[in-house]
Amino acid sequence: MRHQRTGKKLGRDAAHRKALYANLAGALIEHGRIRTTVTKAKAVKPLAEQMITLGRRGDLHARRQATAVLRSRDVVHKLFAEVAPRFKERPGGYARIVRIGPRAGDAAEMAYLELVDEEYVAAQREERATAAPAVVEETADEPVDELEEDEAEDEAEAEDDEGEAEDAEPAAEADPEPEAEPAAEESAEDEKS
Repeated sequence: MRHQRTGKKLGRDAAHRKALYANLAGALIEHGRIRTTVTKAKAVKPLAEQMITLGRRGDLHARRQATAVLRSRDVVHKLFAEVAPRFKERPGGYARIVRIGPRAGDAAEMAYLELVDEEYVAAQREERATAAPAVVEETADEPVDELEEDEAEDEAEAEDDEGEAEDAEPAAEADPEPEAEPAAEESAEDEKS
């Protein structure tokens, strides 16, 4: 019997669960929004909000406490330098869970866990949007050029083949008839013997 039933076990032992929470909370702080299952999002949201509260405090002890949980100095630095100051006036509720439907593979209920501050999330989305189209354009240009070249070559070959086929047709019609007669004569001779 599990008295008080504090937290979810998520099918992991304590060390694995602690590492999972640290990684998810760190990713949320670093990226502003993460996609995960609803159960994991519900489990990580309080921890992430506690880390933002430590960031709002801003003293050395809070920084050391956050480092003990998040295990990454880079993430802790971003938490204290960029994320927490944006929530300085907000009394709590720094993250939200937005359900996005079932996952294709196993139908697990998926959700976005994102920071509430619209400016921060919008800035993160903008950074991703400006980085992504440049990559898409580069990859999109190359195959299109190759396709156009291939199409031009195919058309040229088709025209050449048509010209050759027109020239070859009269000769092809004349050749099969004489060849058929000697073959018929040979088969007739074979039958007589």
